[in-house]
Amino acid sequence: MLSEVTRRRFLEAGAAAVAADKLTDGGFAAVSEPGVPVREKPVVPAGAVGLKNFRRKCVGCQLCVKTCPERVLRPSRDVKRLLQPEMGFEHGYCRPDCSRCGEVCPAGAIVPVSREAKLHTHIGRAVWHQDRCLAASEGLRCTACERHCPVKAITLVKGIPVVDAEKCIGCGACENLCPSRPMPGLTVEGYEVHRAEQPVPPQKVAYERRHPGAFRPRAQV
Repeated sequence: MLSEVTRRRFLEAGAAAVAADKLTDGGFAAVSEPGVPVREKPVVPAGAVGLKNFRRKCVGCQLCVKTCPERVLRPSRDVKRLLQPEMGFEHGYCRPDCSRCGEVCPAGAIVPVSREAKLHTHIGRAVWHQDRCLAASEGLRCTACERHCPVKAITLVKGIPVVDAEKCIGCGACENLCPSRPMPGLTVEGYEVHRAEQPVPPQKVAYERRHPGAFRPRAQV
């Protein structure tokens, strides 16, 4: 017999999972946005090279924040760097085919990168949280993270997501589309210095290349 708390989580998770599928396939709005995790290292865009370079050059003009179609970029929550943006995935994720932040940055803190280069640039890594993951904590069948990872860095092993850090580019798709509430079962930790290397053979990202940005519609700006 399910306890009332477990039953409520089950129903909420089910509704969120349905919403996640509707969000990617039918364009419906999410039931609720995920919570904001506390990150050991903030995440900055692929064209920033790394945290030190970004913080040294960023003038806090907010142009990248205004132009981001997924609302991934926002002012930092660190009071010392309040005007310097950082990435969060409550509203969307950093799409491989988008380089708008680099196109508008006047200071060179973020430079434009091609779609190919972005798929090969590791800005962070996804971290799995057993206590939040619905598959591990509630025994529910959930495939959202595996299905929507654009570089196929997540594999389900007996229903549990396993992240390949060598493939993961830190785009935040798994964090954004995870149906667990109030906090997602996967969160992204940023890298101090970005790694630029091919994460997977080209054939492994064939689907994503044939369907750029197909996972869900862009936010209207």
